[in-house]
Amino acid sequence: MTGTDVRDLEPGDGRSTPPRVARVSAWRPDANSTAGLSALERSHAAADWPEVVEHLREGLVVCGPDDTVWHVSPVAERLLPEIAVGGTLGTIDGLRADPTEFVHHGRRLRARRVPLSAGRSCWYVEDVSESVVRADALAAERSRSAFLAVVGEKLGNPLHPDRAAAAVVRLAVPTLAEVAVLVLAPRSGRARWWRASRADDDAPVVERGVLSVTELPQAVADSLRGVQPHTVDWLVEQAVEAGWLPGSAAADVCARLVQLPGRDAPAGVLLVARAATDWYAEEDVDLIGAFAARAGAALTTALLYREQAEVADTLQSSLLPVEPVEAPGVQWGTAYRPAQAGLRIGGDFYGSHRLPDGGSVFFLGDVSGKGVEAAVFTGQLRQCLHALHRVEQQPARLLQLLNDALLETTLAHGQGRFATLVLGVVRPHRDGGLSLTLAGGGHLPPLVLRASGEVEQLPLRGMLIGVVPDPRVGQVTVRLAPGETCLLYSDGVTEARGGRRGDEQLGTDRLVQAVTDCQRMPAPALAERIEQVTCDWLAHRDHDDIAVLALRATGAGPRSHRHLHAVPTPPGDGAGTTGS
Repeated sequence: MTGTDVRDLEPGDGRSTPPRVARVSAWRPDANSTAGLSALERSHAAADWPEVVEHLREGLVVCGPDDTVWHVSPVAERLLPEIAVGGTLGTIDGLRADPTEFVHHGRRLRARRVPLSAGRSCWYVEDVSESVVRADALAAERSRSAFLAVVGEKLGNPLHPDRAAAAVVRLAVPTLAEVAVLVLAPRSGRARWWRASRADDDAPVVERGVLSVTELPQAVADSLRGVQPHTVDWLVEQAVEAGWLPGSAAADVCARLVQLPGRDAPAGVLLVARAATDWYAEEDVDLIGAFAARAGAALTTALLYREQAEVADTLQSSLLPVEPVEAPGVQWGTAYRPAQAGLRIGGDFYGSHRLPDGGSVFFLGDVSGKGVEAAVFTGQLRQCLHALHRVEQQPARLLQLLNDALLETTLAHGQGRFATLVLGVVRPHRDGGLSLTLAGGGHLPPLVLRASGEVEQLPLRGMLIGVVPDPRVGQVTVRLAPGETCLLYSDGVTEARGGRRGDEQLGTDRLVQAVTDCQRMPAPALAERIEQVTCDWLAHRDHDDIAVLALRATGAGPRSHRHLHAVPTPPGDGAGTTGS
């Protein structure tokens, strides 16, 4: 029935001001509305009109040409008790515009004016309080859902605790608070905090700092220990005293404190504060709780990622190839490039250990597989060599002991791991040269760069290490004159695929050609040259682990520093210096 126009209401006696007793029964149907009806039917239609009008949802107020009220329906009488027949609408401020919506006696009313014939008009008035409340609640719920969706999106990206914490306080302002303070769970007796304050341009200003646990407000310290926070009168006073609400008096602020859930304990606590005139209602507290749950999940993920990254960095540092130790008359050169550059570790390894008589045990090898598992296996090999070289310095016998140790490990853990390896002992000679004894376990034979510029491939053969008991191990002895170099390398060099067709191996012949006439190069420069030649051949294609170890006889001259060119170095360990 909404929108029914009472266009045929007329004054009962034709005067401009109807009598006070005039009711809707004064309405007279016109000829069009009663055409085809008998006199009795027309009489019944007129008599039923008051009952019809009384059941309309909207109230009706009919006015004459001079805005004098002629009729007020029962619904209109309840909504606008000030209006009476014979009066005017001037007592109702909300009826000055058309259409209009206004609050009257605690109810929200919506009114519209419809012109009638002969200058008359009818006002339709409806109580929309409940529909407005429902619409406002729906809009508020949609706004909260949209806010939480944005929070989930923004907090799904940062994997660094500091960036996640800054995002939390930035998102809380201004939707939840004028000022938001986040305090993370303490580490080593100190707690980091972030604060976002609303600026004039609505872009929050984010600050950060560190406090000792003893400097935290008591309510915050209790919440960080897992005590469920509650509304306390002195929470605002504590926040003001801590300097977290600059320029605000305790009486002018309302605040809430909520825990951010973590794994076993709160990941942190969030303090939100705004003007006391904008008190936190129940739905606001619920929204803060939902926000805290998402913020806690994001911070927990970021903290877990940081812990895992720290563990991974520590493990990577322990699995990286260890640079050879300085030895009399020896200049070392190394190059290392793992197949998976992001991991920084791989299955190739090299190193050396000093011997009591002034010599050194050195080695370069390659284990089966790639990535983390291969790097862990190389760590086991290095540890075995570190222990075994103290009881055996003869290279072939040392490889035999290493093979026995690996067989025991693989049988115990059910791992079918094996390795190829070149292991040697270098000792300085009285004429300034070096004496090398090398043993081979299935690895590529080393190259020797003679003083004449020629390249000699040593006849070193042998079986894989860690496959069968008592493997056949080859052994050779070679002398290096001052300025001559012995070169060890992994199959990542010779098996690098590239060239013009993209699938051709670099091969030993091209490697020999690349180092021919390079006898005057220092060992670090020679290792770097081999790495560069290999990378140029690959042209950014995938490759196996690449490792190079060069040792040059320096003669009686000053000892040079070892080369650390291509070895990835964890930040802060101080091993990033290179030299030759």
